[in-house]
Amino acid sequence: MTWFAAVARLRARREAGVLVTVATVRGHAPRNAGAKLVVGRSETWGSIGGGNVEAVTIDRAREMIAASAAEPELLDFALNDKVTNRHGVQCCGGTVSVLLEPLPVVRAVAIFGVGHVGMELARVLARQDLDLHLIDSRSDILAEERLAVLADAVAGVRVHHTPLLPEEVLDTLPRGTHVLIMTHDHAEDAALCDAALRTPHLGSVGLIGSAAKWGRFRKRLLAEGGHDEAAIDRIKTPIGLADITGKDPATIAVSVAADLLRTFEAEGNEAEELHRDEPVDAGIDENAYGAAQGGFRAADTNVVYVSPHLKTVV
Repeated sequence: MTWFAAVARLRARREAGVLVTVATVRGHAPRNAGAKLVVGRSETWGSIGGGNVEAVTIDRAREMIAASAAEPELLDFALNDKVTNRHGVQCCGGTVSVLLEPLPVVRAVAIFGVGHVGMELARVLARQDLDLHLIDSRSDILAEERLAVLADAVAGVRVHHTPLLPEEVLDTLPRGTHVLIMTHDHAEDAALCDAALRTPHLGSVGLIGSAAKWGRFRKRLLAEGGHDEAAIDRIKTPIGLADITGKDPATIAVSVAADLLRTFEAEGNEAEELHRDEPVDAGIDENAYGAAQGGFRAADTNVVYVSPHLKTVV
């Protein structure tokens, strides 16, 4: 399997991984610059030359996966018999730099209701590297010609036509999916709110609408749904940025998208804080003396996992 097919497989499986590239070679080395290896939690694809270099790199890549590392790292190896190696001697005589780039599980967003606001929001979010689920009970709303504007999406777009019970899609969404409820029918919105509160694997849940609408929903969720106050507080309404007050669909969509991106950043900051005290060179032997070069990024190496696709799920 080619390395870019391996990256695509990890994305499709929603599994984290690390893309490893031989960045520089000086002198003799097992592989030339540009050689690639993809590391998953339990599998690898490709090779950067085997031996100690590859084994140490795989060890470090899996530590990065376990720590949900977001920043790339650069490891340097001296290939001679004067250094102590964890996985055997490599004495080709040269030096090698290896770049490790995390391939995180992409975020997922589900928009229930692809009317005027939902469609504008889909157009904005389609420019982000995420999995975008579009769900509606109306077949004409999901017509291919209407969604043609998403054909060049960066996001992976998945379309769900659910003529009877849109809430059944909630159970099928990936863990951590952020849900935005904005259908054409308040009864449908209410059923989705109730079902979302019964679906623990979801991320944030947002509902479009007025304070009066939410007041009615809240009473029903308490009295008829049997949810407690803490559970109901999972639902954010109104959605969007409070200081953007425009009511046309495009303005609402930009406001909601900006608020969602702020949520993404907050999640990233929480993950960074969680792993702040973990040593970046844990487990790296003396031969890997250049770990975690701050700010080092390779250009254009992530394009392989942002290919757009439009898939209809009935």
